[in-house]
Amino acid sequence: MIIQKKLSFSTKGFNDIIDITPSLKSHLNESSLKNGNILVFVPGATGGLTTTEFEPGLLKDIPELLEKLIPMSENYHHDNTWHDGNGYAHLRATLIGPSITIPFMDGTMQLGTWQQVIFIDFDNRPRQRELHLQIYGE
Repeated sequence: MIIQKKLSFSTKGFNDIIDITPSLKSHLNESSLKNGNILVFVPGATGGLTTTEFEPGLLKDIPELLEKLIPMSENYHHDNTWHDGNGYAHLRATLIGPSITIPFMDGTMQLGTWQQVIFIDFDNRPRQRELHLQIYGE
């Protein structure tokens, strides 16, 4: 069985990190499926999905690391093409990736003790975001 859902929320942009784990757990519980996978996908090119420990130190460390790797202040070819100033956001999203798959067993996502699923909005403005979920299994 495949169940399709959407998660909608507002973000602040500029590396806004959202813990989507509670929403995923809620949708999994509603599905009544016991074993399978949850696929989460970001439509758009300036957001990413990954896992981490959702704690204050890492919520500072992640944006600081990304700023060292792909600084906002640089001039990117994308900016020269579109003049929207978010070339860095596209590169960060490419680095992190647009999707994640989480297995579940006995109705429980198989995340580590301190592991949460996060969405990061890299864009240079607040956004209304919508993530696509596919919960599939038995």
